[in-house]
Amino acid sequence: MSETDAVHPVAGAGSQRVDKWLFFARIVKSRTLAQKLILAGGVRVNRDKIDNPARQIRVGDTLTVSYARSVRLLEVRQPGTRRGPASEAAMLYLDRSPAAAADLAGETADAASATPPYAKVPAPEADAGRPSKKDRRALVRLKGGFPT
Repeated sequence: MSETDAVHPVAGAGSQRVDKWLFFARIVKSRTLAQKLILAGGVRVNRDKIDNPARQIRVGDTLTVSYARSVRLLEVRQPGTRRGPASEAAMLYLDRSPAAAADLAGETADAASATPPYAKVPAPEADAGRPSKKDRRALVRLKGGFPT
């Protein structure tokens, strides 16, 4: 064992478990969720599907994360040391997602610019009383149909 090994005892300096990194970078809310996401096949490292939460990632690796109906392409800038504030977490990665690039260019996605369905239903007047049949049908459509 040389003197440089004694100074830097970590074999993979600059590397970190992928589940810890996802937690520190605030991609997921807990390490358990990060592990479940990895085991479900929602994370790729350098285009390779991984199934082990203990997989080591390094600076420069590209992670593809499919989470919450979106796909994010993240380049690892540095390993995390703690789950700090969002400003600190944003320094851990560079977001190369196509949607993020469109937002930076000032363009908005069609889904984001569309009006939400609840905006089409008018608010009831304060002294209107009971909702009419037409109002009830609009509320049922808004809530997703009749209860089963």
